[in-house]
Amino acid sequence: MMTRWCMVAALMLGGCAGLGETERFAAPSPPFEPAAFFAGASHGEARLKILFRAPQRVTVDSLGRVGADGVLLLDQRIRQGDAPVRERRWRIRPDGPGRYVGSLTDAEGPVTGEVEGNRLHLHFRTHGGLDMEQWLFLEPGGQVAHNRMVVRKLGLTVAVLDEVIRRAPPSSEPAAHR
Repeated sequence: MMTRWCMVAALMLGGCAGLGETERFAAPSPPFEPAAFFAGASHGEARLKILFRAPQRVTVDSLGRVGADGVLLLDQRIRQGDAPVRERRWRIRPDGPGRYVGSLTDAEGPVTGEVEGNRLHLHFRTHGGLDMEQWLFLEPGGQVAHNRMVVRKLGLTVAVLDEVIRRAPPSSEPAAHR
């Protein structure tokens, strides 16, 4: 009985997870422009904490380009712990001032986003019924962003990812995309 109550308490406390430490990165500038930041190559190093599991290392190699229609196409190769590499693709386009809409191969339905200052806030639901929220904060200089992703199931936080994304120099391209 005590174990059950501990699990319920952990789930309830987990539901309180949010921006936490990442909120300290919020600022009115530089403005976060997804197409400008993600065009070209970038690399992310992250720590993923899934409820009741040890933290896992995650790396993400991305290659983005902006089409003539203004749509950001972002191809990613994700390495999570010992799992096989997986690939996904984002398509993001402006949808009015400070608003974005798009798709993601992992998502069931649309991806929506809003920009406020240096923060990009994304939301989508996965094919497995998980609600995903991401807050990306652009650092001064525009070459580094901090990403906090919170994963919820039935309103309860089940995982949190903290990532630092660095743009590659313009002439480089991740080996994963060559």
